[in-house]
Parts: sequence; C-alpha cells; structure tokens
Amino acid sequence: MLNHPHPVPGAVWSRLRRTLRLGIRSLWLHRLRSLLTVLGIVFGVCSVIAMLAIGEGASYEAQEQIKNLGSQNIILRSVKPPEDQKVSERATRSFVLQYGLTCTDLRRIRATIPGVTLVVPARIIREYAWNRTRRVDCEVVGTVPWYPEMRNHQIALGRFFTDLDLETGASVCVLGAELVRELFPLESPLGREIRVGGHYYRVIGVMAPHPVGTVRENDPQLSETGESQRAGTPRIYIPLETARHRYGETLVRQRAGSIEVERVALHEVIVKVHRLEQVTAAAEAIRRVLEHGHPKRDYEIIIPLELLKRAERTKQIFNVVLGSIAAISLLVGGIGIMNIMLASVTERTREIGIRRALGARRRDIVMQFLVETVLLSASGGLIGVLLGTAIPFVVTWTAGMKTLITWWSPLLAFGISALVGVVFGLYPALRAARMDPVEALRHE
Repeated sequence: MLNHPHPVPGAVWSRLRRTLRLGIRSLWLHRLRSLLTVLGIVFGVCSVIAMLAIGEGASYEAQEQIKNLGSQNIILRSVKPPEDQKVSERATRSFVLQYGLTCTDLRRIRATIPGVTLVVPARIIREYAWNRTRRVDCEVVGTVPWYPEMRNHQIALGRFFTDLDLETGASVCVLGAELVRELFPLESPLGREIRVGGHYYRVIGVMAPHPVGTVRENDPQLSETGESQRAGTPRIYIPLETARHRYGETLVRQRAGSIEVERVALHEVIVKVHRLEQVTAAAEAIRRVLEHGHPKRDYEIIIPLELLKRAERTKQIFNVVLGSIAAISLLVGGIGIMNIMLASVTERTREIGIRRALGARRRDIVMQFLVETVLLSASGGLIGVLLGTAIPFVVTWTAGMKTLITWWSPLLAFGISALVGVVFGLYPALRAARMDPVEALRHE
C-alpha cells in the first residue's frame, strides 16, 4: 500500500468540515459571550460603511453644486463696500454709494481676454411680486436670453425670453419654480400677468426646480454680494434692457428711518471660456483688468474649477479621517476577540491536551482556534454590513442628508473584519498549539 506524502483533497476537506463543526459547536455553547465579542466587529464594520456613505454623500453634493456653476465659467460679482468705507464716501463725496461691476468692465473683458466665448451680465433688484392678493418678496433678475444655458437651468413650462424681447425691452418674465408655488398654487401661470413693484409683466415661462444637491446662484456660501442675495429667495427673470429701462442704475432703499441710495450697473457677470485649460489664465487676466478700474476691490471672482479641485481634496481628507475613526473601532473589536480567545485557550487547556494525546497535530489545534475567530469576525462583519447599508437610508430619511454607498465600502469593511479575525486570532491559536500535552492533561 502506497503512503501519500501529502493528504488527498478529500481528506483535507473532510478535516476542515470537522474543524468547522467543532468551532460552531464551541461558539454555540457560549452564545452570550460570542455575541458580546461579535458586537465590537459589528459596530466597527457598521461605522466604516455608514461614515463613508455620509462622507461620499456630502462630497457628492458639494461637487454637484460646483459643477452646476459650470467648470468653464468664471463668475464675477459686485460686492458692497464695508460700512466704514460707505460712511467716509458719503461724508466726502455724495449720498449715492457707487460700487460694483460696470458695462465698461464687460467691454474690456470682451476686447482683451482671449478665449472668452460668452458673457452673461445680470442685474438683481429686490421687489414685491403680486398676483391679485398674493404677495411674495422676491428678486428681479435682469439678464440675457442665454442665461439658462450658462447656469445649467431648464425651462419647465413655456420658454425663456428671446433676443427680440431683449432688444425691444418687452414686459415679459420667467418665474422661478419657488415663486410659482406662492403666486399660482392652483393654476398655470403661463399667459397671466403679475405686478412687480409698479409694473406689469406677462408670464411666458417657468424655470424647472433646482435638483437636490445643486447650488442656487445666490448661495451665500459662494458669495457675499449683500443682503439682496439670500439662498432660497424666489426669483423673476426679465430682459436686461427692460430692467435698465424700469429701474435704471440707481437703487433707493429705505431702512430704519433712513434712505440708502446705491448705484450699481451690474450685480453679476458670468464669463465662459473656450477650453477648460484656459480658465485659470483667463481668471488671472480678468483680475488684472478689474484691478485697474476698481481700486476699492468692490467685486469678487469665483472660479468653480478651483472650488471643484478643493472639494475633491477635501473629500480625500474626509475619507481618510472617517476611515481612521472606523478603523479604530475595528481595532477595538479585534482586541476583544483576542482577549476572549486567550481566555478560551485557558479554559480549554485540558481539551487541548486530550486532542493532542489522541493524535491531533499542532496545525490542527491552530486551525481549530483560527476557525473560531474567523467565524466570530466574519459573522460580525456580515451583520455590520447589513446594518451599515441600512443606516445611510435612515439618515437620508430622517435628516434629509444625501448619503452614497459605494460598491467597494461593504467589501472593504467585510474584508477588514475577516482579516482582523485572522490577525488577532493567530496568537491565541499559536499559544494553544505550543502547549505541552502532558502539562495540559494535568490541568484542572
């Protein structure tokens, strides 16, 4: 009869199944202790998946907000000077505060900056809009027909105003989705007339609502252009020439018993360049042009491409921080497994001695204890994956935060949990295998 130098695959599989049954039986005999040991891995895996999902969701929202501004766009905004500067100007010059971007700036940018394909100017005036007895405080945006294309906005109903409407200064308007809900809750606004201040406008279109996670063009996180631009403020869009004809460049505001007079030609200008590679150079050239005509720095330049790169870098840092916190949880769970297995080795010293006396080899003892630790960590990892994928949905439903579970985060968390079982179970298994069988049999 031939002796096999190596065990046949069938014998190896049979031995592995027997070891697996022994491991399950041993863990089942101490159910409560096994459950408490598993909880450390459960919370660690759960926190890895949930934290990464929340971090990915926050990063996705930030990047979508910036992408909505247009990666090839450069946004210029007028900035009101500080209060002390306004007081000094009124004392030395006049009661009219003049600041911000001008039409001369537009002509200089178009004439001197290479690669500029489109320029979108806008004026923003705060007014009340009326539909019969319904009144809404809103912003009137005087702009050009290609404004929606530049800001990635969609028209839900009707149309945006045309070049002809712009040239003739037509009394037409397009309503923002927020304003429609306030002024026309039960009827279509198309073809109806609304009163804005002391003028009437015919509604020719309605803007689509902003998707969740996109930025409003008047988001204060991206601009400090004054109190007239606050996030969530309903908007009405009218032709730029109509706004110039109706409101001029001088705005009169009454506040706290005083009158404030401001002269602003343009509140916002969006410049689009031909290629993405030209954005940084064009922004620097625009900055030099504006510095020449604006010594007071009454403007700001927003470059969405730079914001996007900054958001991506922040995402990487955020993932590292969250991953480190979750890794500590897994480390604590692994230490708990090692502690329990060391205690189990001490309790089962006599059992180990009997198995060694009956012919079990050291590797059989190592395999037995490793199987138990891997079972503990793998079962904890599986429960943690289930909880970790459920928590982001609960967070989204209760807090309204966007969460995003990537395909690799459950695999990564489960793989780490299994690795933790092997690493932290190896020392107790080796300690059990190195016991002297004679001394183990004498143990009481």
